[in-house]
Amino acid sequence: MLPKSPLARMFIYGAIAVAILLPITLSIDWFPEQGSASAHKIDTLYDVLLIASVPIFVLVMTVAIYSVIRFRARPDDMRDGPPIHGNARLEVAWVTIPFLLVTGLAIYAWITLNDIETKKKGEMLVHVYGRQFEWSYAYQGPHRRLIQSNELYLPVDKPVKFLIRTHDVIHSFWVPDFRLKSDAVPGITTNWRTTPTRLGIHDVVCAELCGPGHSLMRGTVHVVTDRTFTAWLAKLGGAATSTAAAPGGAATPAAGKQVFAANGCASCHTLAAAGASGKVGPDLDRVVQDAAKYAKGRPAADYIRQSIVSPNAFVVPGFPRGTMPQTFGQQLSPQQIDALVKFLIASGGGGGGKKK
Repeated sequence: MLPKSPLARMFIYGAIAVAILLPITLSIDWFPEQGSASAHKIDTLYDVLLIASVPIFVLVMTVAIYSVIRFRARPDDMRDGPPIHGNARLEVAWVTIPFLLVTGLAIYAWITLNDIETKKKGEMLVHVYGRQFEWSYAYQGPHRRLIQSNELYLPVDKPVKFLIRTHDVIHSFWVPDFRLKSDAVPGITTNWRTTPTRLGIHDVVCAELCGPGHSLMRGTVHVVTDRTFTAWLAKLGGAATSTAAAPGGAATPAAGKQVFAANGCASCHTLAAAGASGKVGPDLDRVVQDAAKYAKGRPAADYIRQSIVSPNAFVVPGFPRGTMPQTFGQQLSPQQIDALVKFLIASGGGGGGKKK
């Protein structure tokens, strides 16, 4: 039998609501599959926050609903309520209890984050570069040489530390299955650590609105066995060496094609020879024709080189200024730029490429 006191009945109804809502809330599968060692810890933290939040939500709503019903104004009584004085004990309680609760949750969250960010023995460094609108990566190869890649491969059960940078605007490197993300901020290097635990393919997403092609800035993480990863990295390192330049040091269109692919150009430009269909920047199948139209008598190679090194010096009409990264002149070596220019001339209407 329910007590006669409205206040007692209110708390009984609230307790029943908590007993129903809390199991339902905890049973909901809020996240994708766990793909890293840190995912379980973060999911547990989230469950703890739910356990703390649901009773508070029910308490607040129960008091609000009770007050609306119990103290509502009657249609024929528009007088002000009786003057009351604050209850000092109650005020102390409702300040102290939330303070202790929030402090406890903050300490638990700090312990969890500190455990995730602790350096692990034998961890591997992976450089992550964000640019409009693609991710690229670099691994440390022999003699500390960085091996560039536009794909992300990781060995399973091996700790990894991501060093995250951007070549243009703010991006946010997020792997939902790993439960971690960090902003890529111009001028600084951010990082996060994880240990992949589930073989397979996991999504990479940019979680920061970064321009007109933001929705295209997606990729994948391939979590593979250690043997597969070692073979892939060795193959990638060999390919990077063999296509860096032709014998005698001369840059070639083949090397330029690799530079085009490795630096995210396909996400913004159309170029049939590279299988690219981006619409953010000018159509590079027409780059030689554009050079003849806009270069004012200069060689096409000079026009293309300037567009790579100083893209704001001239912007093709119809495209926004400042969209293309301004850092390729520092990021790419002169040999890489030469190779890229040769590839674009050969493919963009100047050497058998597709014409429009």
